[in-house]
Order: sequence, then C-alpha cells, then structure tokens
Amino acid sequence: MKKTIQCFLALVAIMFLSVGAYAQVTTSSLGGRITDETGAPAVGVTVVATHVPSGTMYAAVTNIDGRYTVQGMRTGGPYTVEISYVGYKTMNFTDITLQLGDLYNLSTDLQEEAVQLEDIVIVASASSAFAGEKFGSSTNISNRNIQELPTISRSITDVAKLSPYGGNGMSFAGGDGRSSNFTVDGANFNNNFGLSSSLPGGGTPISIDAIEEVQVVIAPFDVRQTNFIGGGVNAITKSGTNTLRGSAYAYHRNENMRGNNIDGVELGDRGIDRNTTYGLTLGGPIVKNKLFFFVNFEYTQTPTIVNRWRPSEDGVANTDLYISRTTMADMKRVSDFLSSKYGYDTGSYTDYPADESNMKILARLDWNISQNHNLAVRYNYTLNRGWNNTNASSSNVIQRTTESRLGQYSMAFANSMYSMDNVVNSVSVDLNSRFGDNVSNQLLVTYSQLDDIRGSSSAKFPFIDIMDGYTLENGKIIQNVMPYMSAGYELFTWNNGVHNTVINAKDDITIFKGNHKITAGLSFEYQMADNSYMRNGTGYYRYHSMDDFLNGAAPESVCLTYGYDGELNPAARVRFNQFGLYAQDEWSIGNDFKLTYGVRLDEIIFNNKDLMRNNAIYDIEYDGKKIDTGMWPKPKLQISPRVGFTWDVLGNRSLKVRGGTGLFSGRLPLVFFTNMPTNSGMVQNIASISTRYSGGVANPDPLLEAFKGDMITDVDELIAKLHSLDPDKFPTSISPEDGVKPSQINGIDPDFRMPQVWKTSIALDYNFPTSFPFSISGEYIFNKTINGICLTNWNIKNNAGFTTLNGPDKRHIYPDEYRLTNTDAYVLSNTKQGYGWTANFTLNMNPVKNLYIMASYTHTAMKQITGMPGSNAESAYLYIPTVEGPNFAGLSNSQYVTPDRVIASISYKDNSNNRFSLFYEGYRGGSSYTYMYNGDFNGDNIAYDVMYIPKDDTEIIFASQDDRDRYWAYAEQDAYLSKNKGSYAEAYSVYSPWVHRFDFRYSHDFVVNVGKSRNTLQLNFDLMNAGNLFNNTWGVSKILSTEAMSGRILQMDSINEEGIPVFKTRVQEGARTWDYSHSIYQCWSLQIGIKYLFN
Repeated sequence: MKKTIQCFLALVAIMFLSVGAYAQVTTSSLGGRITDETGAPAVGVTVVATHVPSGTMYAAVTNIDGRYTVQGMRTGGPYTVEISYVGYKTMNFTDITLQLGDLYNLSTDLQEEAVQLEDIVIVASASSAFAGEKFGSSTNISNRNIQELPTISRSITDVAKLSPYGGNGMSFAGGDGRSSNFTVDGANFNNNFGLSSSLPGGGTPISIDAIEEVQVVIAPFDVRQTNFIGGGVNAITKSGTNTLRGSAYAYHRNENMRGNNIDGVELGDRGIDRNTTYGLTLGGPIVKNKLFFFVNFEYTQTPTIVNRWRPSEDGVANTDLYISRTTMADMKRVSDFLSSKYGYDTGSYTDYPADESNMKILARLDWNISQNHNLAVRYNYTLNRGWNNTNASSSNVIQRTTESRLGQYSMAFANSMYSMDNVVNSVSVDLNSRFGDNVSNQLLVTYSQLDDIRGSSSAKFPFIDIMDGYTLENGKIIQNVMPYMSAGYELFTWNNGVHNTVINAKDDITIFKGNHKITAGLSFEYQMADNSYMRNGTGYYRYHSMDDFLNGAAPESVCLTYGYDGELNPAARVRFNQFGLYAQDEWSIGNDFKLTYGVRLDEIIFNNKDLMRNNAIYDIEYDGKKIDTGMWPKPKLQISPRVGFTWDVLGNRSLKVRGGTGLFSGRLPLVFFTNMPTNSGMVQNIASISTRYSGGVANPDPLLEAFKGDMITDVDELIAKLHSLDPDKFPTSISPEDGVKPSQINGIDPDFRMPQVWKTSIALDYNFPTSFPFSISGEYIFNKTINGICLTNWNIKNNAGFTTLNGPDKRHIYPDEYRLTNTDAYVLSNTKQGYGWTANFTLNMNPVKNLYIMASYTHTAMKQITGMPGSNAESAYLYIPTVEGPNFAGLSNSQYVTPDRVIASISYKDNSNNRFSLFYEGYRGGSSYTYMYNGDFNGDNIAYDVMYIPKDDTEIIFASQDDRDRYWAYAEQDAYLSKNKGSYAEAYSVYSPWVHRFDFRYSHDFVVNVGKSRNTLQLNFDLMNAGNLFNNTWGVSKILSTEAMSGRILQMDSINEEGIPVFKTRVQEGARTWDYSHSIYQCWSLQIGIKYLFN
C-alpha cells in the first residue's frame, strides 16, 4: 500500500506539471460482487466483458471482497460478459447495454460445476433496466431515443428536451442557459463568451447523426463533474466497429410545408422559408478488433428571410400580420433623403432576404492499443453563416427606448440587419488505461476554438434612431421615449468579433481496495477570449422625431466608440487558468448500500497582463471605494464537498432510494469580464453625448447643439469634432498615467467569486415486478445560492435618505442629485440571496417488444436577484424590473423558469419495418412577463419600475372616471392582478397559459439483403405540432396581448399635494391579457427525409 501511495503522489506531481482539465464523463463502467453458493466472497474470479460490435475486450479479477470494477468502457453495446472460476460453471451474460456515466451493476452467485453440464447463459432481463447505479439526478438519452425523436431542427437542444428538467434550449431547472455546460467527448462546446444562450456553431455545433448518447445531469454528486450550476450535457460521438456501416441522408422542408394561419388569421405572405440538409456517415474497421474509424459530414442550406415585419400603408399596426405602425411613406421619405443627401443606400424596407448555411465535419479514431489501453481521438469542424435582426433597444444613451427597433412600433431597413459567422474547431484525445486489477486511469485532453464574427451588407455609415415625436410645454420637450424608425450600419456590428480558445486536460486515477473505489484527479483549463466590440463604431445619432432628423435639428444623442492614435481594431482580452484537484471514495456498505463522498477544489487565476489601469477612473471615489481597471479579481479557492448515496432497499433492484448534497461551481459568461477593459477607456474611448429625462421632460447635454445641421458621417471627422468640443473628455491619445474618464465604467469587485450553489436531492425509483420493464421515479432537488451574480451601480446613493410616496405604495423617489458623480460605474459583484426547488415524477415502460412509453411531470420554482439579461453590463443592470431600482432589487422569480412542464413519448416498431413516434410536451409559463408602470416612475431614469397592485379603489387615484373604469375592468379579468391585490407586482411572474403540443415521426425501412450486406432505404416524416394541422389554435402559445400594452397598463399623470401619484390607464375598454402568438413557428410544420443505410 505504501508503494501505491508513493506512486500516486508521484503521478499527482507529474499531472500538476503537465496536465489538467475540467472533467466531464465520456465512458461507462461495469462492476459488481461475485459470491459462491454460500454467499461468501469469491476471490480471483475472472470477468471478461466483450463489446460485440467492435470485439473490444475488458477484463477484471475479483478482489478479496469478491468485488470487481471495469472503468473506461465504451458506452452502449450489446456486451457479453463471461464470469469464470475453476470448479464453478462459467456464466455468460448477454445483451447488456451500458449507459454513459453510469456503473452497470452485474453481481451473481457462482454454482459448482457438475459433470457434462453446459455453461449458464443469462439474457439481460427486465430488472436489468435498474442495474445502472446513479447517486444524483441525471437523464441518459440513448441513440435509439435520438433516432426516434420527432425533430426538424436536428439540434442538441431538441434532444435535451427529453430530460424532464429541460425544454427551454440549454436552460435546465430554471437556470440561465449560459450557466449550463455542454461537452462533446469531454471537449468544451459552450457559448463561453455568452452573447446569447445558443450553442456555438449557430446553435448546432454537431450533427445528431454523429452522436451515440447524451447524458443530462442536474445534480450529480460525482466530483469529476463541474462547471455548471444549472445543468450539464455530456455527449459522446459514435465509433467505428468491426462491420463497415454507412449512411447518406437528406432532409427538406419549405414554406409550403407549414401552417400559415393562427386563430383564423393568415400570417401574411409566406415568403421563401426553406431548409435542406445533406449528410453522410461512414464507420468501420481499419484493423479488425483493433483500430476503427467513424466520419460524418453534414451541410444545411437555408434560403429564408430574416424579418417578417413590414411597414404599414395607414400607420395602423397589425401584429397578426406583422404590420408595423411605421408607414411605408415615411420609410421611403427617409430612404430617399439618406440617398440624395449622403449617398447612403438603406436597403429595402419591404424585402429582407437572408441565405443561411451550416457545415459540419467530424472524424474519429478508436484504437484498442491492448486489452488494457484504449485511445479515442476526435476532430470536429463547424461553420455556420446566418443573419439577424438589428439589436432591439440597447444603446449608449441615458434612457433607452421601451420597445423594439423592429416590430409593432418601429421599423429598420434591410441594410441594418447583420450577419454572423460561427466557427467551431475542436479536438479530443481520450486515453483509458487499466494497470492490473485494482488501478485504472483516464487521461483526457481537449482543444476548442470558438469564433463568432459579425458582418453587414451596409456601407460604413452612422446608425440612426428616430423616435416617434414630442410635444412642447413652456419651451421644454416632453418626450415619450418610443422608437419609430432605424437606419444605418447596425450599431453593435462594426469590428465586432469574438475569439475563444479553450484547452482542457484532466487525469483521473481510480484505485479499488476491498469495498472502496477511490478516485482522485487533477484538472487544468486555459481559456482566452478576445473581443473586438466597438458599439457605435460607425457613429450613432438619435433624433426626437422624423421632422427633426430631416430638418437638421440638434440630435437627442450622439455616440461614437473609437480607438486611440488611429487604432482601427481595438480589442479587449481575458485569459485565465483554472486548476482543479478532487478526490472521492465510493464505499459499498454491504451488498445494497453505496455511499460516495468527496471534495473538489478549484481556483481560477486571471492574467493581469491584458489590463491597464486607467488612473482617471481610479481617481474617482464612490463613497470611499475605487475601481481598478488594471486588475482582475484575486484568486479565490472554491471548495465543493459532495456526498451521495444509493440504497437498494429490498436487495433485488426493485426499490431504490438515492440522493445527496453538495456544492457546485459554475461560470459567468466571459463577456461580463471583457466589459471592464472594453469600457475602461484604455482600449478605446466610448463617447456619449445624450439627453437626460425627468418626468418625461428632456434635459439635453449642451454639447448637442454643436451637431445641428448635417450629420458628420466620416468617423475621423466625428472624432475631430468631439475632440474640439472637449479634449479632456474625448482625447485622441491616451496614457495610463493620465487616463480618461469614459461615459460609464464597468468594474469587477476585487473579492468577486464565480457562481456557486448548494444542491440537495432525494429520489425514489421503483421497478414493478412485471415481466417487462416498468418503473416510476420521484425526485426532489433544492438549490441554495452560495455565490450569486449581480451588478451594482456604485454611483447611486443609498436610498435611505430619499423621500417616499404617500399612500399604500411606499417606494422611494429619487431626488435630482441621486448620483455621487457624473459617471456611472456598473460593478460585478456577488450576492448570497437566491434559492429554488424542483420536483419531478417520471414513468417508463416497455410492455411489449419495441414499444416504449415514457411520461414525466416537473414543477420548478426559482428565486434570484437577477438573471443578468443581455451581454452588456449596462443592459444587464437596467433590464431588471424592481420596486426600488436595480441597486436595491429583492428576490423575484427567475426569468428562465418554466414552472410546470409535462412530457410524454410513445414509440413503436412493427414487424413490417414501420416506426411510429409521438412526443407530447405541455407547459405553463413558456413566457413570463412583469406588470410595470409606463415610463420612469421613481425618477432613476430607468423605465423598469414594477407597479403596485391596488387592493381596491381606496388605494389608487385616477385622473378620470374613465381611467378608473378601464383599469378595474382589465384587472378583474386578469388572473395575476386579481390574485395579488395589495402587493407589488413580482418580476417575471405573469406566466403564459398552458400549451399542449404533439410532435409525430413516422419512418419506413425498405430492406434489401445482398449476400451478407443489408441495404436499407428509409423514408422519414417529421410533423411538428401535429394538432395544429387540424385546428389552427391547437399547440399555439399565448403571449401578452398588444391590448395589454406590454404589461405597462398604468402611467403616472402627476403627484398630488398629498404626495400620492395620480394615474392614467393605458389599456382600452375590453382589453384582454392574452392572445395567441401569431408566429409562424407556432404553426404545424413538416419535414421529409430519405436515408440510405448499409450493414
């Protein structure tokens, strides 16, 4: 034992110097206990498992406790297992299938050998479905499940909805999809930068035809799994076998293979909306039983349109038909003006073509070096090209618009859309070794390069926002900050690109000693992300009205981001190394109880060489605090202890209780780190001259008068103009010693920690004593935030000294001087507030051959301070509905929660090669909303103030009787308002009603056998939302109706002499809360496919 420990310590030292990585599971394992007829441990029994398709063999010998374990095995099967010992009958187990990340428990009693008796052959039975041993919460999705799933997107997010905790992209159990962790063969396939929750490669980084199995984990108590606080998705790719197998396939859908009518309303011109996917797979032996290959190629072509909204003829919006209130005449007027005055082509305002494509290439080699050493190498490349609408409402101004630039209230031109190239390059090397019968090792090294590059069809030209007009009172502009029209080069696209490099390595060693399985390992991860992000890089102008724009009036805002000393491509960078050390023991206490306990230590060390302190920022004091933009957070050791158990209550695998508790550490999207150097004033200067509003009254910056007349469209000339107005505020050169004070600051608390949650789960699994697999499971998971993420504006004074409203609504009203300085500072920090829980019930059965039935119900609740919406620090801070303002936000429902979700599936294959699959998904709260006041209610220049819901007429004063009547008529018909009278509206708590969808898949195989070769031509039909084909309201989600005014049903008219607000009602008589979503994606859709397979 002493020598074993010495060897282990030496290995640890080597790993510290040479390897590491954050570990995710890529293999399966087999284990159990062998006893003789008396129940005594059988020592020295030989166990040989053979993966039948590839001939790969794994062997083990039982120890002094009669136990054996084989690690690092191929997932799937079928396997045969031979158990032999001199003097006893040889036992052969067949049709065994291993699941990713699970240990298959194969235990048996030996029988003494009698003369001329044959070996015993045992076929895996119904109880074998419960042979897998898991401690926490996870869902394994097999290749059969994937192939039977109705899908037209053919994406991993569609596959993940088979998890009871999924259903909303990469969001699991109420968490932000960006907090989930997705790996392929252990390699990082996350959107690490976090500009959206979509996966790299345009959301489909790998073909589902290349995937062998997927595991979705929510609370695994295996210390090897890390880097998520929501959920983890581990996918492994297919491998070659001893049989040469291949396929060629094509899938197609178009605008005529979907519905175009919801609730009796036609959704306008169908336009071009097509998708065709071509692909092939090929796998087989290079050397039989020894070396195998597998390749996959897939290409998708999508001629489509990026935007369905069109301007109106009469200025009246029709959301059912995607008609905006912005008129065609006004768009023509602006387009002609920009063309004649500046020579700029806005692009079309009636046609928005967008050709998209996606190409994927995968190659994998599997080498059985020997019976004890297996190597897998995989390479993956993806290139996705797509188009997107212009940004909805973000901008570098003081008060943003409350509605989108493209939709019911506003329109943008075709050249204001932007393209995106998403590129993925990934390599994985996985070596699994066994040294004798008691030691195994896994070495996993991965590399991922993830790039996202924006582009545009526009010429270089400023981006222009035109608002919907204003009134004059006593010479003051009274402005309702609503958009009307946008034009120009998309404001976030110029020189916008993300390059993310991820290198992982990890080494796990497992030692078997008696009834203990001890695992220890080291992990290392290197990440680099550089971000070129020049918002307003071509210049930005916002005007009060269209007439102001056309007549050369002073703009409402002028913005520009530019590099110093003529630098055209400034970029911010973040680099870090993460080191992990972990160990755990899996202790088999008797035959029926297993306990796993361990601890994981992780530490992130940032590279400060990528930063420079801006002394102009450092000199600013925020109530005694300073922001150092030249330092990343200090290294913080995160300790994650975990304990899990599984108990076979009756000893026959029919009733199991499992659970555990432990800490899980995750990641924050890297964009929230690069926000600091991007906005530090040292990489580039973010210039903003804007208008502040108080009670709707505009207070423009005096410098805006200098921009009357023609717009300055040349960036160099605009830089020179800004510099001439204020050389200190708008310098053209910079030094760390002097620095420059930017329009806003992004900082990170020096004591900042990565997110961490405490998860506890308890579950019960019961396998009915039937002749077929039939099981039910119930599970409860509780989450408590240990280190949550939030943003605080250090420039806001404490509200304890602010005055409050009189009446039932006692919120604070911000005074004119509520800021400490004239520079806001959004600082990334932590909070310990937050909790949530999830309860799930699942049923599985296989009553007859080839008939599989599953049903599940999940309820989720999650409370948090903020979901960190968006990717810009200012956006993430501002877009939080609150009572007192974002600095003083309380707990509210998570915006990512789907509170109630039911899924069910049934699939069947008959003897005539017909396959039928039906998938049902029903959910409440697919969309969540907040009731807020219209405009800025509390004077903090943020129009995200939740409303107080009066309990009766004595708690609210209206401007007129008509306002009173309309409010109460709406409130009484609204379930949320009528149920929550006398309290503040809670953020993201108005849940959309239940929706029920059925997806259907049918396929038929035409089989021709030629000699030993099996040739199959398969026809596929995927019908999504099948019920909608028969009734155009079935399966259609409901959203907040346009009559509900985006939930902003009240607007303060004035504050009376008693200090009580007086309200106007914005909803009209007869307004409803809900309406059907008139989106083409709610309609039924059909995809047809043809696939050729051989062998």
